[in-house]
Amino acid sequence: MNKVYPDAHAALDGLLKDGIMIMSGGFGLCGIAEWLSDAIRDSGVKNLTVVSNNAGVDGVGLSRLLETRQIKKMISSYVGENKLFAQQFLAGELELEFAPQGTLAERIRAGGAGIPAFYTKTGVGTLIAEGKEEKEFDGEKYIMERGLFGDIAIVHAWKGDTAGNLVYRKTARNFNPMMATAAKVTVAEVEQLVPEGEIDPDHIHTPGIFVQRIVEVGSAKKHIEQRTTRKRTDPAVPAGCGEEV
Repeated sequence: MNKVYPDAHAALDGLLKDGIMIMSGGFGLCGIAEWLSDAIRDSGVKNLTVVSNNAGVDGVGLSRLLETRQIKKMISSYVGENKLFAQQFLAGELELEFAPQGTLAERIRAGGAGIPAFYTKTGVGTLIAEGKEEKEFDGEKYIMERGLFGDIAIVHAWKGDTAGNLVYRKTARNFNPMMATAAKVTVAEVEQLVPEGEIDPDHIHTPGIFVQRIVEVGSAKKHIEQRTTRKRTDPAVPAGCGEEV
């Protein structure tokens, strides 16, 4: 089975339909599947439900799907860096299901493990608990959270082989391994594609059994979410120490 595709558009061909749920790896702008999310935008599909820690920042990543009004609902834990996200939500144009970050991670992990639901203390007595089943264990209250399992998962990895085995680089691992397990079809974009067998099995983060399609995209774009600098006031401080020159 050939899992390698020539580009992001080809890798998604035949998978995209209106109204599907997409699991999107990444945290902020770190480890996001930028080429694949842009290809989703170009496809024109709409009424999407997207599960992601956040929706990128204005003009980058999933935010580009917000610009084209292709996302109907986001299931996320943080949206503070995206003005467009906030505008659409406050205007009633975008549905939002908030989840505490640890709960979101566990919902994704549970979905990938075939666990339909679980109980957690996180959110008890808050808005998060509204409408959810509550149960008591050993004198403590817990709320039930549903596992998440999508139609497609898009992930970004540093290295992959032709069998679909993936290696993530440092903090870009974040939500990607969990997302890769939690969908009917996982499509991975990788910076480096190597022959099967070249990656040390002990270094593999996502086994190829979870990955159905893969595309090589080259070096990742190194976006910075917030660049904070201050003018250098001490002439004794050398350039390159994190201060504006």
